[in-house]
Amino acid sequence: GLETTFTVTGPPVPLPAAVDLAAYRIIQESLTNTIRHAGPATAAVALGYASHELHIDVTDTGRGQAVIAGNGDGHGLAGMRERAAAVGGTVEAGPGPAGGFLVAARLPLNGTVTEQAEQEGARP
Repeated sequence: GLETTFTVTGPPVPLPAAVDLAAYRIIQESLTNTIRHAGPATAAVALGYASHELHIDVTDTGRGQAVIAGNGDGHGLAGMRERAAAVGGTVEAGPGPAGGFLVAARLPLNGTVTEQAEQEGARP
């Protein structure tokens, strides 16, 4: 029930299994958080293939600041950061430039894999 747009920039390339899984879970959790916390909103998912990394930006048009009242480190955000770190990437989250909320992940295409990512396998 969440109206969502999806865009891709750059030529898509095959992703290492751990990076593919991390990207999937980060997008999944971002959209779940939108449904849970943003109120009536729409969402946009943008994937950008750069020369050495995958850019993931998930934005919504929801309440924004209400989501990050307190310290902004709910289990979902911490989990996204852990997934990104497991492959050598990063996640930043906070108010979007036009309101709402933004999750921005940067995952290296070489996919440095940690033990945790190997244990989870590559299945969504």
